[in-house]
Amino acid sequence: MSLLEYAVSLKRPRTKKMRILITGATGLIGSEIMRLCEEKGVEVHYLTTNRSKIRQTGTQKGFYWNPKEGEIDRKCLEGVDAIINLAGESIAQRWTAASKKRILDSRMSTLHLLHRTLACEEKHRVKMLLSASAIGYYPDSEVHYYEEDEPEADDSFPGRVIREWETAADSVERLGIQVAKIRIGLVLSDKGGALPRMAKPVKFFVGAPLGDGKQWQSWIHIEDLAAIFMFVVEKKIPGVFNGVAPNPVTNEKLTREMAHVLHKPLFMPNVPRFVMKLLFGEMAYILCSSQRVSSRKITDMGFMFKYSSIKPALEDLLSPGKKNSETDEA
Repeated sequence: MSLLEYAVSLKRPRTKKMRILITGATGLIGSEIMRLCEEKGVEVHYLTTNRSKIRQTGTQKGFYWNPKEGEIDRKCLEGVDAIINLAGESIAQRWTAASKKRILDSRMSTLHLLHRTLACEEKHRVKMLLSASAIGYYPDSEVHYYEEDEPEADDSFPGRVIREWETAADSVERLGIQVAKIRIGLVLSDKGGALPRMAKPVKFFVGAPLGDGKQWQSWIHIEDLAAIFMFVVEKKIPGVFNGVAPNPVTNEKLTREMAHVLHKPLFMPNVPRFVMKLLFGEMAYILCSSQRVSSRKITDMGFMFKYSSIKPALEDLLSPGKKNSETDEA
């Protein structure tokens, strides 16, 4: 480099690295977003309720919080440009009165605490809150093709939870902060979540479609979902976005594609709805409900999916010989 080139380089403004605060960072989706941030050189602060998980590396730094008690280390906001909120107890459990309360409270308490903290910290520079949501917002239907402007939420426990969850996120707009929400579909990952549990029966020759198998499953590969979160944050786009791949499939199609990739036969009859109700109680609703959901809004904005069809996604995650601790269990 010549002296002239060196002098010019000194005058160029340095691009500031983005810094993101993530809640739920150690979960399935959060871990993938953390990995992607590290790959992109994005600095991450993360909140955890487990003090033993508080660490500091070159680009990642942990902070303690306890939403139930209203505790948070406010230093977590230092230099943060955007917040990705993924915190919330899994809805995939038997729904008792107590578990329903925990599921809702875990979502509301985290957003309320973030709201109060942002309102109190006048010197923060947070410009966006990007909060997780779910496609369970949409009413159960085998014929509708849902886009983000659907006005009616499903009249079910998940639908009511999601409606309140999104309303709590929207309240942050009153602080002058942009709000975006990702309505997440069936997340496919080889590291946990639904896919290993769905694949295990297929692997051991007892796989079968659920109910009549005609219910739509709007799915997404974990890598694409993390990329959508980063796309929305980097582009600073407010609003609602569906976190699903472009080509939904029926439960029967998904089951048959899993069997094909795993080289296993399917000869068991469909699992009747009453059997699922006996096994899972009221929670069986989410196994049989149908939401055919569009990803057109995010693709129209320039997002490109790595896995747009179910077969390549399953081949990436389930191909024989690929290590998967959950599906390899006896």
